Amino acid sequence: MEMEDYHAKMYIWENSREKERRRLLVEEAQDKQRDGVWIDEKRGFLDKLVSRRRRSSIEPGVGKWVSYLNREKKLDKLVGQRPIAPVAPKGLYLYGNVGSGKTMLMDMFYGATEGVIKHRRRFHFHEAMLEIHDHMHDVWKRRDDDKSVQSSSFSWISSLPFDAKIKEWLIGEEKYKQETQQKHILLAVADKFLVDRQANKTGASILCFDEIQTIDVFAVVALSGILSRLLSTGTVLVATSNKAPEDLNQDGMQRDIFLELLSKLDENCNKILVGTEKDYRRLIPTEGSSQNHYFCPVTPDTRSMYEAMWHDITNEIGGNIISVTIPVMFGRSIEIPQSCNGVARFDFEYLCGRPVGAADYIAIAKNYHTIFISEIPAMSMKIRDKARRFITLIDELYNHHCRLVCLAASPIDDLFQGTEEGPLFDLESFQFEADAEGTKLRRDVLAEGNVGLRPSTSGLVAILSGQEEMFAFRRAISRLVEMQTPLYLERVQRAHPSFQLQAPSVGSNNRACVSQSAPSV
Repeated sequence: MEMEDYHAKMYIWENSREKERRRLLVEEAQDKQRDGVWIDEKRGFLDKLVSRRRRSSIEPGVGKWVSYLNREKKLDKLVGQRPIAPVAPKGLYLYGNVGSGKTMLMDMFYGATEGVIKHRRRFHFHEAMLEIHDHMHDVWKRRDDDKSVQSSSFSWISSLPFDAKIKEWLIGEEKYKQETQQKHILLAVADKFLVDRQANKTGASILCFDEIQTIDVFAVVALSGILSRLLSTGTVLVATSNKAPEDLNQDGMQRDIFLELLSKLDENCNKILVGTEKDYRRLIPTEGSSQNHYFCPVTPDTRSMYEAMWHDITNEIGGNIISVTIPVMFGRSIEIPQSCNGVARFDFEYLCGRPVGAADYIAIAKNYHTIFISEIPAMSMKIRDKARRFITLIDELYNHHCRLVCLAASPIDDLFQGTEEGPLFDLESFQFEADAEGTKLRRDVLAEGNVGLRPSTSGLVAILSGQEEMFAFRRAISRLVEMQTPLYLERVQRAHPSFQLQAPSVGSNNRACVSQSAPSV
């Protein structure tokens, strides 16, 4: 209740401040119009010439900046300072090895807050970054729209009883205020990140953030600015990561900005090492599993069983197999070649061999509870970009509680071990890619248009160690193992929003599994 009172006070304070700001502008405009008439009538030519020269000697922009600051100081006296956020309880920052239970603990906490905390959000890293991009796009779009004099932001000026020159001055002051605020775009994005005022929500109290990473400069700057803002306004953060906060930015990107984030995390979160090397996903019981969902290697027998499972499921849900197009963020769309009542089928190249990314995978995961993927190869340096996309795909299918049926060339534990063509990591290839013009060691596969810069020389050693990539590979293997267990498959039917209650469980026909392709658990 205390947090909701704070957000209500903020809403009143912001509206009062905007009303007073416009009133002050109108008063200044009245003074200028009155002074302008006196100058025209009383002053001689020489006086006006001297006045113009004095004005021309002033550095461009300084006058507007001084006016803006003076106006802000007056508003502080008239409306009062920004309401102070209530003291929030400390959040949690859980970090540790793959499969140690970090995400499970966070989700247990998030589930326990349902019905207790009104405003709360849960994000995975990819989803959060995409939403940040979306909000930034909206802010920039409004900025471009506001360049027009006919913008709704300036409509209140048109009805004022001033001449054209004074109205032009008012519009200039409004534009300057907006441009000044645009310089702090991350603050505006942070205020929208957890709040959708169009949906009549007045704030968010808890942010659960899974898999915090700093994969490039944009991630460092965006997360630092947004998380710092949210923590400063009373949001409780519960986060997971594979690294302690101080180890997140080993590349040294935007160090000063990153240190501010560390300070906020230290002040607002308890850091807890989930200190076990054991992958608990591999200990999930597999008894009672009536069917295999991971077929390998690719042989006539495994392909036949994979095809039979597809036909069994689509026949049982009684739908026609069709091709459809579904919307993706940023006004994009993706075609689903084979779709049937919540079930979709792809091959590896279609999902991971093209310039698609997390936005596409999230759209697929939200629309389909069961995903078939065939022709999954063993990963090597030769297809490392495809391997990264595949890992992002697995992350999103797992986060959205999707069921996955695979036809792959290798058992799960051997997918990222390299091939006869070469290993997955090769230092010479990494160095060559670092020197190539316009390339990035960690190509951003979130969405087209993401910001990312080449790594600094000081951070090259950390990147060459492959720590981030190796952790991602281990996480993908661990999740693939869990996605074959009865416990996970049961959760799909309960948790996936698009799952049709009338659809039977995969494996209802008790088809025998292929013994050589069973995952190592």
